[in-house]
Parts: sequence; C-alpha cells; structure tokens
Amino acid sequence: MTSVAKRPAPVRHAGTEAYPGKRTPTTPPRSGASHGPRTRSRAVPPKKESGRASARVVLAAIVLGAVAVIALWWHSTPDVSGLGGWLTGAGEALGLLAGYGVVVLVALMARLPPLERGIGTDQLARWHAMGGRYVVCVVWAHALLIVWGYAVEAHSSVTSETATLLTQYPDVLMATVGGFLLLGVGLISMRAARRRVRYETWYYLHLYTYLAIALAFSHQFADGVAFVNNLAARFWWSAMYLTVAVLIGWYRFVVPLRAFARHGFHVIGVRQEGPGVVSVYIGGSHLDELEAEPGQFFRWRFLTRSLWWSSHPYSLSAAPGKDLLRITVKDLGDHSQALARLQPGTRVIAEGPYGAFTATGSGRGVVLLAGGVGITPLRAMFATLPGPVTLIYRASSTQDVVFADELDAIAAARGATVHYVIGSRAELGGDPLSPRVLRSLAPAIDEQDVYVCGPDGMASAAITALRAAGVPKRSIHRESFEF
Repeated sequence: MTSVAKRPAPVRHAGTEAYPGKRTPTTPPRSGASHGPRTRSRAVPPKKESGRASARVVLAAIVLGAVAVIALWWHSTPDVSGLGGWLTGAGEALGLLAGYGVVVLVALMARLPPLERGIGTDQLARWHAMGGRYVVCVVWAHALLIVWGYAVEAHSSVTSETATLLTQYPDVLMATVGGFLLLGVGLISMRAARRRVRYETWYYLHLYTYLAIALAFSHQFADGVAFVNNLAARFWWSAMYLTVAVLIGWYRFVVPLRAFARHGFHVIGVRQEGPGVVSVYIGGSHLDELEAEPGQFFRWRFLTRSLWWSSHPYSLSAAPGKDLLRITVKDLGDHSQALARLQPGTRVIAEGPYGAFTATGSGRGVVLLAGGVGITPLRAMFATLPGPVTLIYRASSTQDVVFADELDAIAAARGATVHYVIGSRAELGGDPLSPRVLRSLAPAIDEQDVYVCGPDGMASAAITALRAAGVPKRSIHRESFEF
C-alpha cells in the first residue's frame, strides 16, 4: 500500500482504506485566524534522561518506606499477648500503613517533574488508583481490628466499644468522618461510577481526600501508640506530611503561576478540524524554555467566565515551537465544547509539560498506532521522530480522520508511510488490527518501537495483537486517555 493517497476517492487495499487528502501544508495562524501550522519533517532527537525517575527505583523507595513504618510499629509495641492484643496490634500497624499510604498517593499525583517525565502521568494514575483501593481497605480494616481488639480486652460488645471510642477517645470521631470521606471518594472513582460522573464533579469531590487526610493526621498523634511518647517519630512523621504538602503547593500553584507570568500564554485562534474536533493555537514567549517534547501534554486552564475554575489535560498535536503550541480536542463534554468558542486573546494557565510518552532514542524504526482522536500526540511525534516511521491510523469512518492533509504532507516530505484503516469490522471483514494485519502493514514491527494511543478498549486490544505479532513488551509504549 502506498504511503500517501493519490486518488480523488478512498481506495481499499489489503484490508485497509486509503484516505484522500491534499498535501499542501498550511501556515501558522495569525491572531484570530484558523489555519493549521506548517508541517515539518525535521527530526528532533530525544532528550537526555537526566532528572527522570525510574519506576523500579520509585517502587523500591515506596516499599522501603513501608518497611520503616512497620519497624516504627514494632519499636512502639514491645509486648503483644492474647487475642485482644494481637487484634489491636494488627490494627495499629494497619493504621500506620494507612497514614503512610495516603501520603504516597498524594505524592504520586503531586506533578513532580521527575515522576511525570520518567514514569508518565497515566502510569502514575494507575498506581494511584490501585493504591487508593488498598488504602481505603486498610483504613477500614484498621478501624474494625482496633474496635474488635478493644472489645475483646474489655470483655464488651463491638457495638458498645464503638460508642465508647467515638465519644471518649480524642479525634476518633474526626478520623471516622475522614474514613467515610475516603470511602466515598473511592466509590466515586470506581470505573463504573466514574464513567457516569462529569470530570469536574469527580475532580472536586476528589479534593475531599485532603480533608480526610487532615482529620486522620490529628487522630494519629492523639491516639497512636507510636507517637504518644516518641518525639522523634512525631517529628519525622510531621516532616513527611509537610514535605508532600509543600511539593503540592509548589508544583500545582507556584510553578504554573510563575510560568503564566513568564510566558504569557494566550489563545491565538481556533480551527475546526472535523465534526466535533477543534484545534486551539496558544501563543506565548520563550516557549522553548519549557523543554516540551512531542507526545507530551499540558494541563490547560482557560481564563474565561465558564472555564477558569477547572484545568484539563490535552496533548500537543504539533511539535512545540518557540512561540506557538497547538492542542486538538474532541467534543466529549461541556469543557471540550466550550473550547470551540474561545476568542483570540483569551489568557491561559498551562501546567507542564507532563508525560513520558516520548521518543526512547533506541535508534530502531518506529510504528505509531493511533485510534480516533488518539492521533493528537502521535501527529506531533510523526513529524519529528528520527529514522523510518510507519503510522497506522484506525478510524470508524472517514469523518473521524483528523489531520489527513498534514499527515500526508509529512509522509511525503520525509518518505514515511501512512496506513489509514477505516471502517467497521464487518466492512473490513475481520479484526482490522489483528497480528496478521499489523505484520502486513509493518513487516518488521517485531523489531521496532511501537507507540499506541487511542480509546482504552482499542489500545488494549491493539497491545494484545502486538504481543501476538511478536513485539516485545518493552518495545510497546502506551498513552492512556483515562487519568
């Protein structure tokens, strides 16, 4: 199959469909204009890996911290005897682990550059979600074991002991409220519930986690055996919480505001790319200082009356320039709909760049596998990745294809290959991204790096097919839409 369509109508070849498009690149927009950026094939070498955290190192540090917490419990619990003692001791240990766990969860999402660029936001979000489920379970296991253990030692019922703890022990009632807040946030974050809740609603309900942590913190010092008579433990535990709080304040508030003052982000123009898809062009000064890479994203806060209070993550859909950035957004909710109505001059706060979905620098060939609007970060990478590149673009219909003209122009300029796989499974006669089809579109795919971005179901199925096609797991790089 040829890399760039030349016919005036789609032509089906080998289970794929070539999408027609002009090859004339467009120019960057002036204020208020709606033209696309000039396509460039200049290869951009990958950045050095300095300042990027390793997943194994981070996980090892988290485990070592948990070991230190258990050591603190062991030091503060010299004697354990009887069923009540063991139940209470286990509850105390779980309470310490829960307090440590919430700090780790917050730190993972504090937007620390070494974590964001070394591990990636999507991977950090998966760790955060998985860890959140464990922490909620540990919190409630701690509460149940403490109540049970106290009841056994006092020879009373669990019900009466619960009432005693809530009314007579300092800060237990506040900690219980915090536990229910964590449980509520955990329930609203479950995948089945999350899909039914607006992003803004979920985001602001998630902020109640900070209140839950504050309520639990005072309870730990007031009632925790490990802290009552151990000044050193109180100091280091407080230092851990304070450090994470300072990092949150610095990277979520100070750094974005400083960048806003330095770079002067503002909307230059908006372009309709297709049905329900718009590109927003954002100008500024000294944008090269951001050291953004193709494949990364920013969290954007547009300072309009209806949008200023929320920030959303959108990938760069073109290689970043010294004075121009571009994002492309599909209409999936109120926020993305409102972007189509942005006016030139609208001020913008941009947090980032974030993400580890960038060139690995392995020196091998590259296959880019996009689904739907997942083309956005891959389009930026397609224009800049060094070496031979093959782009496979999966879409349900020709109307869902974005950047066809730009992709064809880039392919022609750099001698790359583009395959548009368009249509339903019924229309294409089977799985359009099966191992056989992938090998036919990219014969040496098992010897190349593969970057996958698209809807969660499509991306998961594509990764399964890639593994079946012989692509090593370490050579597959994925960008997830679900933070």
